[in-house]
Amino acid sequence: MIARPSVLCPVDFSASSRGALRYAGTIAAHFGARLTLLAINDPLLQEADELDGPAHLAEDTRKELERFVRQTFAQRLQGISDIRLQVTTGKSAPEILRVARESGCDLIVMSSHGVTGFRKMFFGSTTERVLRETTVPVLVTPGSDAGPEKLEDVTRLVRRVLAPVDLTGATAHQLGIARALAEAIHAPLVLVHVIEPIRALATAQPQLARVDAERRYRAERELERAIENMPPAIRPEALVAYGEPAEEIAKVATDRDAGLIVMGLHSSALLGPRMGSVTYRVLCLAHRLVLAIPPVPAGSIGLGATGEGARDAVSPAIEQS
Repeated sequence: MIARPSVLCPVDFSASSRGALRYAGTIAAHFGARLTLLAINDPLLQEADELDGPAHLAEDTRKELERFVRQTFAQRLQGISDIRLQVTTGKSAPEILRVARESGCDLIVMSSHGVTGFRKMFFGSTTERVLRETTVPVLVTPGSDAGPEKLEDVTRLVRRVLAPVDLTGATAHQLGIARALAEAIHAPLVLVHVIEPIRALATAQPQLARVDAERRYRAERELERAIENMPPAIRPEALVAYGEPAEEIAKVATDRDAGLIVMGLHSSALLGPRMGSVTYRVLCLAHRLVLAIPPVPAGSIGLGATGEGARDAVSPAIEQS
């Protein structure tokens, strides 16, 4: 029996998190998923509340969360069959990760920016820590994105799906998800591999040119192999870029008008652990939807899993689309 999918959406009552909530609600409604809304109170606010007598902060926050939901969805809330509200106290990133783990969520949807002050939430360190430590996919929405009013708006907002790949063993899993999403929302899919410059002494420049040519040849060959069996309906396209990964990915997203970037959160065999660092830089530069995919446990998905095996890794909900 397939478990019911679950979506977690942390909010801080800002306009940015309202946009994230609209994405989370649209996803939950389409896939029949449980939607959990999480509001996190700062420990200093909780302490001050308790000093003034009987504590009311948690209950006040819950009421504010209920109003926020009603204002965000208006008449569209009926599409979500199971919505739950949760209020906790603590540091934002650890609480998001804890609730995601304990509730068994399949997807976290959060804004990249939020309010400032005691209730500040989605600023740099919070988003980066969630990306570094998450065990489930995270959809990060840009601060300026108001979100979809209905499911049909998603295709218009996404326009094109971009999948930056490093051609390691994790690429098949990432491409399985990117392909399934492109098919589900009827959007073209673009693959890009960025070749990072190798720093070398001037005396090594002749050898470096040959190495770069070989790297490009291998990358082009692997990309061609990756898209050869993809359905024509998603119009797969493969590109090779040269430079700093985050900057090149942001450039390609702009040039190809891609509204969604599907990135893998894994370390590089050559450069060591970089969990989330490139993804976070892309978030800062591209101002687009970014779906961050955590590593797959060893043995779960093989490099050749480009069909049903890779699709199963997306979530049970994708199979319903």
